[in-house]
Amino acid sequence: MRLAVIPARGGSKGLPGKNTKVLNGKPLVAWSIESALASELIDRVVVSTDSEEIKTVALRFGAEVIDRPAELATDEATTIAVLEHTAKEVPAATQIIVLQPTSPLRDKGLLDTCIRLYESGGYTNLATGFWCKYQEFGSHNNMRRQDYKGFFYDDGNVYILPRELVLTGRWSGSNPCKFPIEKHMNFEIDDAIDFIVLEALMKTVKK
Repeated sequence: MRLAVIPARGGSKGLPGKNTKVLNGKPLVAWSIESALASELIDRVVVSTDSEEIKTVALRFGAEVIDRPAELATDEATTIAVLEHTAKEVPAATQIIVLQPTSPLRDKGLLDTCIRLYESGGYTNLATGFWCKYQEFGSHNNMRRQDYKGFFYDDGNVYILPRELVLTGRWSGSNPCKFPIEKHMNFEIDDAIDFIVLEALMKTVKK
């Protein structure tokens, strides 16, 4: 069974209450819920949360809710630990598709494209993102960007992990699919400035 998991805890230091803050007419977490529900391939959609407010929003927009224990709702708790808990709560889940609510902008069909790519390619897991060419200032002698190979940065938009990888506490396997997606989907919300940028961007992107 393909299970979409949206991890959304109540606490946030960068932007308090961000997961229920209204973005372009809907609570932030609702954008990820609607993306998952629009998929032709995802079987169930759950929100893992410790917040009654987020739980209410999630149910209103059609997701199921898994109550997250307090020890998995701290700043120190990792996403993979949350996924381990979720996988144990849903034993039928063989494939876990993670949608971070802080990456709300997904083109129609993106999730199904990711699932088909992952399943057809023999990969251990999949992550969306982009190739970036950042280098720490002072670590290079004004090297041209085109001469620097760069590295793949996972943008938080979509992750796909098999159940067995999650239950061993690993975020990535030996043969991950690094799937670059269009730039407008790479943006994440960490603070109030990001929120303003994403809201403006979403009003111009009609995909």
